[in-house]
Amino acid sequence: MSTASHTAIATVWRMESTRLIGGLMRLVRDLSLAEDLAQDALVAALEQWPQSGVPQNPGAWLMTAAKHRAIDRLRRTDMATRKYDELGQEQELRELLQASLADEQLDDPVGDDVLRLIFIACHPVLSADARAALTLRLIGGLSTDEIARAFLQPEPTIAQRIVRAKRSLSAARVPFEVPAAAELKERLASVLGVIYLVFNEGYSATAGDDWMRPQLCEEALRLGRILAALMPREAEVQGLLALMEIQASRLPARTGADGEPVLLLEQDRSRWDRLLIRRGLAALERAEKLGGSLGPYALQAAIAACHARALRAEDTDWLRIAALYDALAELSPSPVIELNRAVAIAMAFGPEAGLAAADELRDEPALANYHLLPSVRGDLLAKLGRRAEAAVEFQRAAAMTRNTREQAFLRRRALECSDAGGHA
Repeated sequence: MSTASHTAIATVWRMESTRLIGGLMRLVRDLSLAEDLAQDALVAALEQWPQSGVPQNPGAWLMTAAKHRAIDRLRRTDMATRKYDELGQEQELRELLQASLADEQLDDPVGDDVLRLIFIACHPVLSADARAALTLRLIGGLSTDEIARAFLQPEPTIAQRIVRAKRSLSAARVPFEVPAAAELKERLASVLGVIYLVFNEGYSATAGDDWMRPQLCEEALRLGRILAALMPREAEVQGLLALMEIQASRLPARTGADGEPVLLLEQDRSRWDRLLIRRGLAALERAEKLGGSLGPYALQAAIAACHARALRAEDTDWLRIAALYDALAELSPSPVIELNRAVAIAMAFGPEAGLAAADELRDEPALANYHLLPSVRGDLLAKLGRRAEAAVEFQRAAAMTRNTREQAFLRRRALECSDAGGHA
């Protein structure tokens, strides 16, 4: 197979696999089987598309191929060894699959199979950690390694978590549907968390050759908008949507001509998408009007709004951002939030104060392999003129990250600090 064919198929798979699994899950009502059928369809594409070319509607092609594979599997089953009730279920499934081949309206995402899939993966039968890991695997298409790094957990732990989650859902015979209104709220926090984790992986890719994966951001935004329409009076739903809209507005300015990262304060703000900013600010306003104190997503959206409202980097209201991070750290304490707070403190009160806050996190176990801690320390040390120490920190950060663009950026910063230190 040519490199071009392989790249085209890989691109289609990234775009369509989640919807494919969601649509199959609705039909076969078994997550593991839906994943197996999706993989069968991918194998068929790998066999046929290099000769026939990528079809005009690759998603529909994959779905049809997966349904045929499902029917073929049923035909290969040894019927003589089946119990009577299993035969009835099998016949019902065959009829449903046959009907769906003739009625492609079943693949219409009006009810949104992806959102249903998220609510299934966030079922209360699973632990909160298992819900998030499974949904990132299904919806975000993240590898087990990428999920492990997102959670700051060992890879085997995440792998076991995902396998057990699938088994638990199968054993509980969880229906493929968005839960009734009474059950929505108990799953909402997990659903929001997962959508934001998908967005974050798109915004700053954990690994690979690209600094960002915009398709993941777009999918997270699409799901956030659907959820906001489904639950318009939930302030945190509006808050998450506001946060993602504003963050997504920066995507065009986050890389240079060669794909290298461009830091927030160095971005060309004329390239920020003003429509997305307006949408984000409107969603934040809706969250604020719903009353009560702001939740974690709305607080992060308020921080993002401070950046969005500043036409120049020097106009940023860092005192307000630092105060918002204080509130966020109190409401939803985590080492990552504390690290972001250290950056805000540095901008509001000087690099020495920020470094002191960052240094308090050096012994935090969850950040032991988190590259942004030495990256932040390197930046603050450089601002304080401690360039040799900064170079060491940037090298440490480069060794930790799996993203090649970020590695190159951090090594360049380390080299700049080493050169500057040598000329001092």
